[in-house]
Amino acid sequence: MPVLVEGCDYERWFIVMEALKRYPLRDEIVGTYIKTLAMALGIEEDAKKSIYSVSTKYYYAFGCKVPEDLVFKIKTLPNVKWVLPDSYSGDPGDNSYEGEQFIDGKVVPYDDKYHSDWIQARNDDRSKGTTHPRKASQK
Repeated sequence: MPVLVEGCDYERWFIVMEALKRYPLRDEIVGTYIKTLAMALGIEEDAKKSIYSVSTKYYYAFGCKVPEDLVFKIKTLPNVKWVLPDSYSGDPGDNSYEGEQFIDGKVVPYDDKYHSDWIQARNDDRSKGTTHPRKASQK
């Protein structure tokens, strides 16, 4: 079968969730990700093992490794906005991936330096009076 998106193995997925109406703590957000994925997998422990990254600071999303046939079930779960193939390499030395690593059911905090382009673009937008983030242009 041909690869439709370069770098994707169709085992790793990026699940984008609807924005929450309030500002919960990171552990609460991660708990929501685990519970959401557990609805598809059946067991929270399996969900914890499947999740490899979480985003809780700038957007609500997580990366997980699940069989492709579960993607259709995940898409129908409450508050799931999109399910996208993820090109995450899984290489621990690759720090270009956005989000925080999730290992053994725990969040490994990220360093803001990996989000510097996004932060700079957001700050530029604020100084111009716009209120929505945009992706920084790559140089």
